[in-house]
Amino acid sequence: MGLLDGLLGNASENDAQELQQELTQLLATGERVEKAYAIIRDQIIFTNKRLILVDKQGVTGKKREILSVPYRSIERFSMETTGHFDLDAELKIWVRGQTEPISKPFRDDRSIHDICRALAEYAL
Repeated sequence: MGLLDGLLGNASENDAQELQQELTQLLATGERVEKAYAIIRDQIIFTNKRLILVDKQGVTGKKREILSVPYRSIERFSMETTGHFDLDAELKIWVRGQTEPISKPFRDDRSIHDICRALAEYAL
């Protein structure tokens, strides 16, 4: 169900070891990928040092915007779960120095709890 969940807008967990190999050019010495989630084409990656948000762009997804956020810069985060008629969930992360939060929409709130738990483990 991981691939199908990702295509539907639900976060699906990715293999951390596989991403470790993909991100060798981006990771600092001694940095390791610990958890990773895919939302459609985008990714939320937790390393032992920072949060990495990957926004794949364009038709092929070859162009990527990579946002690196040190955990010490995360001021707060919130999660909005789904309701009976509102089927979208949303994660917001406020980063020091930015007025607007980083916002990630989800189609389901099953995985948003796992991501918020990981944020709490790393950022608090």
